[in-house]
Amino acid sequence: MDDQADVIRFLSDPATHGGAPVEVIETHISRIFLSGDRAWKMKRAVRLPYADFSTPALRLAACQTELTLNRRTAPALYLRVRRLTRDAGGIAFDGAGELVDAVVEMARFDQDCLFDCMAAAGKLTPPLIEALARNIADFHAAAQVLHIGGADNMAWVLGINESGFAGASVFSPAEQAGLNAGFRTALARHAPALDRRAEAGMVRRCHGDLHLRNICLINGRPLLFDCIEFNEQLAGIDVAYDLAFLLMDLWHRGLAGLANLAANRWCDATGDEDAFALLPFFMAVRAAVRAHVIATQADTAGAGRNGLAAEARGYFDLAQTLLAQAPARLVALGGLSGSGKTTVAEALAPHLSPPPGARLLESDRLRKAMHGVAAETPLPAAAYAPEVSAQVYAQMAGRCTATLAQGAPVVANAVHDREPDRAAIEQAARQAGAGFLGVWLDADPALLRQRVAARRGGASDATLAVLESQLQRTAEITGWHRIDAGRPTAQIVQRILALPDDRR
Repeated sequence: MDDQADVIRFLSDPATHGGAPVEVIETHISRIFLSGDRAWKMKRAVRLPYADFSTPALRLAACQTELTLNRRTAPALYLRVRRLTRDAGGIAFDGAGELVDAVVEMARFDQDCLFDCMAAAGKLTPPLIEALARNIADFHAAAQVLHIGGADNMAWVLGINESGFAGASVFSPAEQAGLNAGFRTALARHAPALDRRAEAGMVRRCHGDLHLRNICLINGRPLLFDCIEFNEQLAGIDVAYDLAFLLMDLWHRGLAGLANLAANRWCDATGDEDAFALLPFFMAVRAAVRAHVIATQADTAGAGRNGLAAEARGYFDLAQTLLAQAPARLVALGGLSGSGKTTVAEALAPHLSPPPGARLLESDRLRKAMHGVAAETPLPAAAYAPEVSAQVYAQMAGRCTATLAQGAPVVANAVHDREPDRAAIEQAARQAGAGFLGVWLDADPALLRQRVAARRGGASDATLAVLESQLQRTAEITGWHRIDAGRPTAQIVQRILALPDDRR
């Protein structure tokens, strides 16, 4: 008797759902039945190297774990577990008969609310990504700490990837060997940092599958759902590796600016500065996972093989790009209030290699963090006293040096109208042995006044009075490249990218 076939017929029957039509979505380990305002998710009766759903009892246990874990982030979606039993009349929900299967009952939502659909429709916006990054940071902060190895865990993942590539024909043995060697070299380079992070509690019971299709917009808020419940090792990972799936997905879709924004806002929210330099490696691992999974699908796809093979190739090439090292570089942006430093910084950061681009360090955000308030919260005048500003600039210089020394690029955004502050930020790059580029955004005072008067929200507390004070005290800026801040942002970014670093 094929119990699961009977269960599928039962869940596919509109009569089971009061006559409402049923839509079925299939994945490699699950089936989801959509009807009315509900969704029922069942496990396939499979035994895989990383998941065992081969018996009704195991599937019931997996559903119960799925409910518990996903209610951490989406309690409104995950309603309950339903037992499927075989009674005298056939398959039934929660009957007295023999257990034959189980499903998670969920609240149904419009598929257009999935972030992958929103990305395809051009509906992902910076405010949504900032809200998502804060949600992920909050989730990671509350996640259970796991006392397992950092580098050893990533070595295990690389082993899975190597086995996956070996079983697929899309990539030649030479290509596979080259990529595998690149990963092993990168792992050796990052192993001490990975182990330090594990000892510091950065390995936690994470989501594990945090790509855009597992994020939805409900009541205007991004929600994480469909986490990995079936394998502790796949979800017991470094929090930055968890984030990296989202970043890789955004980057692969051509949304580099949003990927960089998500990385920076997550670091801002968590204070996890050491994570940033590891993100390219973590993103590369995520891209390699997608490459070998899709390549394996291509080998059995028949007529659809070419399309899947091309998709796998895209992820493979991205993994290689992410593994490539680039010289550390600091771009310091200066300019009076209203010169557009933040806009230029956010547009410039994704262009600095490697992906996801540069760490954005902004004096306004550092100042708010020092005072324990959100970036958008105004501060009193005392928070802008010269001695406080000196602390802000010193902290920015220190963070620049630390991040650059780990190999990540940085864009430092502050007024930088005082020569000692400009000298200090340049020295930060020197101490790290990194390239330095100082850029002063120059604008007519009338344009600056217009922009400051029109400003709403954001991290800056600058007023017209603050701007007038800056205009009165700012002397001639020397030693930095001057660029007209009245030009379109894209032109400013291209001009900056064309300038050579000063590596004295």
